[in-house]
Amino acid sequence: MLDKLKNIFKIQEIRKKLFATLGLLAVFRVAAHIPIPGVNLDALKQLFASNQLLGMLDLFSGGGMQNFSVVTLGLGPYINASIIMQLLTMVFPKLEELSKEGEFGRQKVNQYTRYLAAPLAIFQAYGMYFWLSRQGIVAALDPLPLISLILTLAGGTVFLMWVGELLSEYGIGNGISLVIFAGIVSRLPLSFGQTLVASGLGSFLFSTALFLLVIVAVVIVNEGVRRVTIQYAKRVRGRKMYGGQSTYLPLRVNQVGMIPIMFAGSLIMIPAMLARFLTGIENQTVAKIAQTIVAVLDPTHSFYNLIYFILVVGFTYFYTAIQFNPDKIAEDVRKYGGFIPGIRPGHPTSAHLNYVLTRITLAGALFLGIIAILPSLATAVTQVATLTIGGAGILIVVSVVLETMRQLESMLVMRDYEGFLE
Repeated sequence: MLDKLKNIFKIQEIRKKLFATLGLLAVFRVAAHIPIPGVNLDALKQLFASNQLLGMLDLFSGGGMQNFSVVTLGLGPYINASIIMQLLTMVFPKLEELSKEGEFGRQKVNQYTRYLAAPLAIFQAYGMYFWLSRQGIVAALDPLPLISLILTLAGGTVFLMWVGELLSEYGIGNGISLVIFAGIVSRLPLSFGQTLVASGLGSFLFSTALFLLVIVAVVIVNEGVRRVTIQYAKRVRGRKMYGGQSTYLPLRVNQVGMIPIMFAGSLIMIPAMLARFLTGIENQTVAKIAQTIVAVLDPTHSFYNLIYFILVVGFTYFYTAIQFNPDKIAEDVRKYGGFIPGIRPGHPTSAHLNYVLTRITLAGALFLGIIAILPSLATAVTQVATLTIGGAGILIVVSVVLETMRQLESMLVMRDYEGFLE
């Protein structure tokens, strides 16, 4: 391990990428501390501290929301646009064909995603202003200052998308994931410090042990793979024999990563946010119904956690079905002369893959569901609410670290291979 770290700094190309990554992440963290004037920051921080739902939104902005910085919206609009584009790919055949056209198709789909993220950022910026003004945190603005505020918030999201693209091109790893990773990690020292001061040494050690246990569980599930053996038949062409080798098809326990948690969180926040808007209206009947919805959809309420858990499990199966098509895999295996030992090619192979995938997805879906509601469970057990980095944040951090380390290792292996050839 130490030899690999030394080689990273010895190789000029990797060293440049590493410094470019650190420099761009530093730019992001500076932007996250540039506040927009005209906001009561103390009241805003108290509001976020009292609501775990808002804490989850602040998680993906890297603390920019509590500071009401120029990157307050974070990459939320871009993530929502990516989810919408994935759904549209299923609906429109032309988009599906475009997504299968290799690198060119992926670039075009990514371009459309950025185009969609811009209006979503504008809409979300206005929604945030409207909500904060109703809470008395932001003063009512005239049209011109309001337009300036909305464009500033939306511009912050566009800026982060640009930083993410630069990180992907000149740095190491996936740029968008690294931006979210940096925002989460930047809050760890403060969260652990608040936990130690507020709860004492005993609760702090227990929370830290729980934190490390979740990291181990995330690594095990993320790396968990069911290997389905694929045998290729021998074929003779002329004087040469082809095939005959055995390989395997890796089916991951967690095929979809963080997408179900983010989509379920976005979906469950919509009625909660609308209900908060309606609690202050004059119609008492509507206001009481809105207050009931707000109380039920509070993250500390058991009904909220139950609905959140069910949504995460459901969306895990949904997105797994989108990303993995057993019929197509079975057809590709048959086309190249492969088969699963003991299973006939064609439909029986597709049914077998679907059966195996359904079972291992159940384990992954239940794990993601528990990860989603882990902050509420941990708070109920430890009575500590200051450790705001929940299971979702840990899942992102571990996934990004593993992905970045794989890319570094592949770059080192490629370098050694090129040197061997030379």
